[in-house]
Amino acid sequence: MRSIRLRRSATAIAIALAVGGSFQLGRSVVGDAYAAPPSVAPVATSVGALPDFRTIAERLGPAVVNIAVEGTVRTATRSRIPQVPPGLELPDFFKRFGPLQPPGSERNVRGQGSGFIVSSDGVILTNAHVVDNATTVTVRLTDRREYPARVVGIDGPSDVAVLQIDAEDLPTVPLGDPDSVHVGDWVLAIGSPFGFENSVTAGIVSARSRSLPDEGYVPFIQTDVAINPGNSGGPLINMAGEVIGINSQIYSRSGGYQGLSFAIPIDVAAGIRDQLLADGRVTRGRMGVGIQDLNQALAESFGLESAGGALVTQVEKDSPAERAGLHSGDVILELDGTAVTRSAELPPKVAAMKPGSEAGLTVWRDGKRIHLAVEIGRMEGPTVVSTKAGEADQARLGLALRPLTDDERRRSGVDEGLLVLEVAGPASRAGIRPGDVVLALNGRAVGDVESLRKLLDGVGKHVALLVQRADARIFVPVEIG
Repeated sequence: MRSIRLRRSATAIAIALAVGGSFQLGRSVVGDAYAAPPSVAPVATSVGALPDFRTIAERLGPAVVNIAVEGTVRTATRSRIPQVPPGLELPDFFKRFGPLQPPGSERNVRGQGSGFIVSSDGVILTNAHVVDNATTVTVRLTDRREYPARVVGIDGPSDVAVLQIDAEDLPTVPLGDPDSVHVGDWVLAIGSPFGFENSVTAGIVSARSRSLPDEGYVPFIQTDVAINPGNSGGPLINMAGEVIGINSQIYSRSGGYQGLSFAIPIDVAAGIRDQLLADGRVTRGRMGVGIQDLNQALAESFGLESAGGALVTQVEKDSPAERAGLHSGDVILELDGTAVTRSAELPPKVAAMKPGSEAGLTVWRDGKRIHLAVEIGRMEGPTVVSTKAGEADQARLGLALRPLTDDERRRSGVDEGLLVLEVAGPASRAGIRPGDVVLALNGRAVGDVESLRKLLDGVGKHVALLVQRADARIFVPVEIG
């Protein structure tokens, strides 16, 4: 789709060119002579060399990959998108709906994204949303080699996924320090927008530690680099030729680039990678508080000179915050000696802490500073069945699971089992659904994810899962191939 909009500057350029001259901002040019507008004072400027984008692109480009995915989506309800005449744009609302499908039917979907190699033995970082629900993942290198990829693990809250391909001596990217990046710095992105592989775009850092709705665990780097569908999962690179982020999201009314792009800091992504490779899951810290920003009026009402900090609105019962003595109305000013200027800074910092570790808080209460110590808790969430290096390929099941709670065990009438949270790949094709309870694999009971991992070790191409759905129990054959 192409749209053309004429602006005054573009019209002036066209007129100047039409009469055989040229056009420069601030002056009209015909031949070699020009006259400066009399009402415009001269502006002092300094001209410096642009960054060496070419060298960076040549050096890092071979380590950036194209990722092609195929998957199956089960339709829960009927939905429709109208047929669109060529050249007509639809509002975003209509783009959320897919083609008309009967409830419960399946349709094959294909997609593309980007990624980059961080280890010469084939470890690749990309976005979780690029490979989520994919049944097959194919990685294509710049030299046209293609490899089937194994999804090592997916972490939805951070939108980070780790892939593995069977290859050696691959080119890799160096990782940099996102904290060294400043607003206004040049940055470069490499990816596959709309399938155009290894496209290079550049821009500047617009903001740091940006919080987005429903994305509380990632302090995004905001840029004005041109990012479009297909760029997801590709690297954001500084002028030292180091990757400082994973391009993840754009803000757009049309679905395309509009000057607002967001990248996951590479230190966050690297931490997720390390946990998925080592443990097959991601663990996050938790305090158990609700917080909000302060404005000047709130700051004055609490006796603060400035509106920095995180105002505590709620303290969860029996949470680490309650045990530490935090109260509603406290203002958290520092965490482990680092100032908290906005409430959005606190969740990612706490999430990055190891459960069981101790953190120091500086809190404003009743007109004075007090110091508290909090033992960081563990954030509860789904465990995505994934593979660790050197273990059986557990990701072939395509299940996100967690143990049943006491209340769920009582209601379902089972002693132990794993609740299905998300389904993809082989499990989806076999008919397993979210809400099912996995009771056994090949006749052996499973009560936790670790026991399932052990049972999967050494299995063949087919497994039989005993599943409880409502009041019925059925064996479901799953071909994991």
